[in-house]
Amino acid sequence: MPMKSFKELKLSEEIQQSLSALHYAAPTEVQQKVIPLALTKADLVVRSQTGSGKTASFAIPLCELIEWEENKPQALILTPTRELAAQIKEDIINIGRFKRVKAAAIFGKQSFEKQKLELKQKTHIVVGTPGRVLDHIQKGTLSTDQINTLIIDEADEMFNMGFIDQVEAIINTLPSERVTSLYSATIPDDVERLRQKYMKNPTEIKITGTGLTTEKIDHSLLRVNEENKLALLKDITIVENPDSCMIFCSTQEKVDQLFHHLTRANYSCKKIHGGLKQEDRFSVMNAFKRGAFRYLIATDVAARGIDVEAISLVINYDFPLEKESYVHRTGRTGRAGKGGKAITFVTTLEEKFIPQLEEYIGFSIPFTSPPSNKDVNAKKTAFHKKMSEKLKEKEDKSSTLNKNIMKIYFNGGKKKKLRPVDFVGTITSISGITADDIGIISIEENATFVDILNGKGPRVLQEMKKKTIKGKQLKVHQAKK
Repeated sequence: MPMKSFKELKLSEEIQQSLSALHYAAPTEVQQKVIPLALTKADLVVRSQTGSGKTASFAIPLCELIEWEENKPQALILTPTRELAAQIKEDIINIGRFKRVKAAAIFGKQSFEKQKLELKQKTHIVVGTPGRVLDHIQKGTLSTDQINTLIIDEADEMFNMGFIDQVEAIINTLPSERVTSLYSATIPDDVERLRQKYMKNPTEIKITGTGLTTEKIDHSLLRVNEENKLALLKDITIVENPDSCMIFCSTQEKVDQLFHHLTRANYSCKKIHGGLKQEDRFSVMNAFKRGAFRYLIATDVAARGIDVEAISLVINYDFPLEKESYVHRTGRTGRAGKGGKAITFVTTLEEKFIPQLEEYIGFSIPFTSPPSNKDVNAKKTAFHKKMSEKLKEKEDKSSTLNKNIMKIYFNGGKKKKLRPVDFVGTITSISGITADDIGIISIEENATFVDILNGKGPRVLQEMKKKTIKGKQLKVHQAKK
């Protein structure tokens, strides 16, 4: 019988408090099946499609089982993309907020030295891409001797991207006494071999259909000539007029070309692909999550595991080169029980790939007709009105959680030999403030950031302007970051 509440999982008060503030209602199917087993520290192989609530299914038990006093990392999560690593870190910090769980995300195209400094501090969970994780391990900047849990997320994509050797090299540096769990939409040969070699009698959990069900997502194919794609895309977007849409192209060049055309046509759009700077990719994805624009034109870099609410339409402008890509692209819509549409353009040369795709996903995708000129003309006014409207940005899912939390900045850190205990001691000397009101403390070389919980930030901020820490008078103000 399906669970109606997370309370049935008998989680700690701190975790339940976070889940409630994050508006997590009843556990999804994958969460109901995974969390109780993960809490017993069982090895798991979880086959679950995108949009099923998979990240929370491993993040919740990880946060529950963390030993806060241990300074070295206790869990390592490997992901195929930087965006996914950053998102998982954010999810873990939100879920573990009241247990003060500290997570770090490490990946390429970001300062190694900055990551090294972060890893020197108390860090409970590390999330990262295989190349950068292995780099830190080999240079001695990521300690693995206390890691008791390894999560390999999106395992099939990990191996599609050629990370198998790096993943194995990482595994061989970890303690043999550990929990190992694989999360994957499919179990290809490489993933199966990894399971047999490194896991101990894992329990297999298979969630069928999630993210691809025809009940939630209306899948269709449209025949088109390459030269007519742009015109057809414009007709479809006018008729469908979605609030939020993702358009997938096969190459960076095609993304750039389509972005150019749609920008000139006054579409509310941005682009994302692997050729952009990492900070630009993060900026675009965060803006899309907030609803700052309506159309995101992307390569498959944005198809894996990125959780954006209320995308009502996905258009495969280019037919996906890999069957798995279809699953992950179309899984951007129909999330969290909501409906959605997935329309795929097919050229004459690509029609031969349809039977293989249908066999892989387990159902037939019907061909549909393009919108008529009458339909397009009838909908143009409404479309242009929506394009000219000022967008109302979506509330971040963590905003309720964070509204009673203030991050405070102090202009002193490691160079002044300051430690977390120094801040805790001084802050708890304020009347009415206890250790339970202090969240994550991040000490950098020349600065420290302290989360103050339970709405007590303004009071702490005011009082700390009069106090010294370890005999040092520090500048203090509300943090901008």
